[in-house]
Amino acid sequence: MTEMLVSVIIPAYNYAETLPRAVNSVIEQLGEAQAELLVIDDGSTDATPQVVEQLLVEHAGAFRALRKPNGGLSSVRNRGIEEARGQYLIFLDADDEMAPGALAAVARHVADNPESRLIIGGHWSVFSDGRRVQHSATPLPVTPRERVRGYLLEKTVSLSNGACVMHREVFGPGNYPLHLRNVEDIPVFAQVLARFPCSTLDQPLALIHKHDDSMRHDLKQSLAAGVEMVDEVFAPARMPAELQDLRQAFTAQRCLSLFRDCYSAGDYVRAKAFYARAVRTNFFSIMRWSYTRKAVRLLFK
Repeated sequence: MTEMLVSVIIPAYNYAETLPRAVNSVIEQLGEAQAELLVIDDGSTDATPQVVEQLLVEHAGAFRALRKPNGGLSSVRNRGIEEARGQYLIFLDADDEMAPGALAAVARHVADNPESRLIIGGHWSVFSDGRRVQHSATPLPVTPRERVRGYLLEKTVSLSNGACVMHREVFGPGNYPLHLRNVEDIPVFAQVLARFPCSTLDQPLALIHKHDDSMRHDLKQSLAAGVEMVDEVFAPARMPAELQDLRQAFTAQRCLSLFRDCYSAGDYVRAKAFYARAVRTNFFSIMRWSYTRKAVRLLFK
């Protein structure tokens, strides 16, 4: 029996409207690689279950689907890791699309770079007004320290689910943390950059649709993850001992991110507190002018 190379996993929670687009974008190219598609419904309360059943009829035998009680995105992805048959995994959001030719490009890249455990591809950003902006794969620094710094601190290493491919080995240090309802991918991406060989593929792998109401703009979810998410990123099983010295700087960075979220939402009391904590944690945070300018404006609010 031929070994499955790639599993595309689509987590779905109340995405009845866009799920067919995501599923069809994958099914159209399954024959271009040793690949499978797995759709996991995370206890949707809309018409998603009916949509999945209809897609199973339309594409008989072309993909697998399962339904589980609602547990959040981390639980869906962890279930996908368990159920997937492929050596490499792609997590495609239910409102995004796989770019044409992506699976064939991944198969070629794996053949040429068999040691790679994280493949970072390019993607298209698709906006509600129809605009599309292409993003090339981020050039990767050579050392694990430089990669982790670039991802967590300098924001020069960018990763997007759907546009990256992960070997199942990378989840050995830890799966997606169940207690994080957003930013759950940061601890996983950080551990992969810190511990495993990585490569880039300069071809768009996904069309990522941008929404103003996405979870990353949800202040409640951001506050729920809080500064405590730093503990998950720097858990010893995830982050090697030689990189633990980056924790303080990342704590300050996380405080600045929460400051920005609170500021944008008009929650100025919390914004002031997070900015003050960032500066206490790392005084050089005051040199981050885009944040400091906002903090100065708070003096007059």
